[in-house]
Amino acid sequence: MIDIFLRTLPFFAIIGLGYWAGYTRFFTAEATAYLTKFVFYFALSAMLFRFAANLDMAAVFNGRLIAGYLWGTAFVYGIATAVAFLRGLNVQVAAIEAQCAVIGNVGFLGLPMFVILFGEQSIGPMMLVLATDLIVFSSLIVILINGVRDGRMRPAVLKTVGLGLVRNPMIVAISAGMLWSAFAIPVPAVMNDFLTVLGGAATPGALFAIGASLAGKSAERIEVAGWLTFCKLVLHPLFVAVSVLVIFPLKPYEATIVVAAAAMPVAGNVFMLAQHYGVAAKRVSAAILFSTAISILTFPLVVSWVSPS
Repeated sequence: MIDIFLRTLPFFAIIGLGYWAGYTRFFTAEATAYLTKFVFYFALSAMLFRFAANLDMAAVFNGRLIAGYLWGTAFVYGIATAVAFLRGLNVQVAAIEAQCAVIGNVGFLGLPMFVILFGEQSIGPMMLVLATDLIVFSSLIVILINGVRDGRMRPAVLKTVGLGLVRNPMIVAISAGMLWSAFAIPVPAVMNDFLTVLGGAATPGALFAIGASLAGKSAERIEVAGWLTFCKLVLHPLFVAVSVLVIFPLKPYEATIVVAAAAMPVAGNVFMLAQHYGVAAKRVSAAILFSTAISILTFPLVVSWVSPS
């Protein structure tokens, strides 16, 4: 556990450096927004495309992995939703809280960190986890909130979901890379070098941007944030572990990657959705702040628990 903690510490140290830069206003909110945009649209997309294009997608696709992660995640989603309803919350707030309980920072924090921690072979399982989060759960919250507000399901809602997916650069990069791989098109050396250099900025850039953005998060609704942090950092990896180790058993390495992905703190895009719809943004902000800070300790514990070595 100590070894894993020491290996993950540099990643969280960069997040801490970003937090300091944002907190002291050395990095303004505008600067953070532009850095985030660079990482999101260029560096991370380049890294994702390069890995996907160089993968054997027939070997990477794993229906059992998707089913295992989906089952465990859906179970925790249901728990968070049920608790929200028992507290008298409406559908929109319940949907936001459920999103906090299961959507981790797989894109900005998980993908760059796992490549260094677990090797490039981790990118395949991580892509499947990320695609499940984006296609299933990110679409679900849009459908729920818009459906409640309109009083019925309209075709426009499905259009919004579809446009959201095709405009997401991570989905575009993964899909384009998979198509490149499926057609067995060789990646030219110059192109591969270009993607390697640009993608190399994803890890430090993403981690620094996470920290800088956390400096603007509030710590209100502490009791709710504590519950959502517990769901994300404890219940989510626990139920995913049960799913991929017992119900849909995976190979030890794959199970480790999937459970570790479930142990990621709450993703920043949940706050973006909450802010966009004007629903419970402050509690999401606090949940992101709490879960990111606490995951410094819980992530190594989860990896140590589930790792075969």
